[in-house]
Amino acid sequence: MEVSVKTQRLLALLGAATLAVTLTACAGEEADASGSGAGGAKGEIVFGLDEDSTGPGASYAVIAGKTIRMAVDEINAAGGIGGQKIRIVVGNDESDPTKTPTVVRKLVDDGAQVLLLDTGSGAVLQGKSVVKQAKIPAIAPTAVTTSVALPPDNEYTYMLANGVDQFAKAYCGAIEKKGFKKIAVLSDASPAIDNINKLVIPILEDCADVVAQESAPVDAADLSAQVARIKQADPDVILVASLGGNFEVLAHNTLFQQLPGVLRFSLASIGNQPDSWARTNPGALKDVVYMGAIDKNNPKTVELEKKLKAANGNDYRLTAYDAQAYDSVYLLKAAIEAAGGADDPTAVRDALNKISGFEASFGQTGFTLSFTADKHMGADGLCGLVLSGFDAKNQPTGAWPDFQLPCTVG
Repeated sequence: MEVSVKTQRLLALLGAATLAVTLTACAGEEADASGSGAGGAKGEIVFGLDEDSTGPGASYAVIAGKTIRMAVDEINAAGGIGGQKIRIVVGNDESDPTKTPTVVRKLVDDGAQVLLLDTGSGAVLQGKSVVKQAKIPAIAPTAVTTSVALPPDNEYTYMLANGVDQFAKAYCGAIEKKGFKKIAVLSDASPAIDNINKLVIPILEDCADVVAQESAPVDAADLSAQVARIKQADPDVILVASLGGNFEVLAHNTLFQQLPGVLRFSLASIGNQPDSWARTNPGALKDVVYMGAIDKNNPKTVELEKKLKAANGNDYRLTAYDAQAYDSVYLLKAAIEAAGGADDPTAVRDALNKISGFEASFGQTGFTLSFTADKHMGADGLCGLVLSGFDAKNQPTGAWPDFQLPCTVG
């Protein structure tokens, strides 16, 4: 017979008492989900964090995870939520969709009352049914696959950012504005990017001729053959679709060498990974336009950047991953406060569905996030997207002057 989540939590608490384990609610306290955690003890609220810290999504999940911890520390230092401190239990699915259900179940068994799915969109998709079964509200801070927020099994799963289908609209707008006719796509072979390409490429086909589609494993050491075939197809523009990290660096280095001067679009990764800029060959990013979400004219963005620099040093570079992670924690805080606590996950879910006009730390000035029972993608309109460029020194230059999507709902 299936054991209910409530019963599992009670058994965990009784087991903890038998072992005479004393739990404290210290600021930023964290337990690895591979251990025998017990959540929901009196005086604490337990956040479950599925963080890809070692897999293909680690290049962005680690950034988001660090800021999630900072936000939790900040809340705990201010007294917690309704006087209860937050404790984090952690699991790692390595952005592997086959591992996600087990990791999410373990986080729930370890007492998680809300979840942060800081992993690849493909992995989040495989965790949705478990989240629904457990009836635990979950936010995927960095997810960009629209289906994460859509049925089926989306009753308890949410995302913040504009989806990749809207990315594709932005790139189509740029393609039409520049008069491009032919586009090539170079992708890593991760499940997350495969899911994204299934959304993006059909939209691109409506505005340009997709003349080449090449892919390679995430840990590829050489992309010369793939890029040679792209060069033979003679595209006007190239889209690099990857989780970032070494693959993205290798892709831009190789493309810059073989197709200098050809404009490249990137699905956000390179613009949000400062460590990658220094590993890219000199000048290799000057022809790259990435899908960003950071606008330094947004006062909420400026405020968060100051906090991150205070916590991590003045050289720290704010990314969209930071902003989306930070906002995710505070959205959960707002919902828990509105629900009168975290003991009733369904009440927290219902409170999330009533959040409206939450001022985001990313996107253009005035960009907001809202949820309803039928809207689990937080972005209010297209102002969360900012096409951004690089200079010849591989440094971001801010908003790309050639084209931006209008700030409209839809």
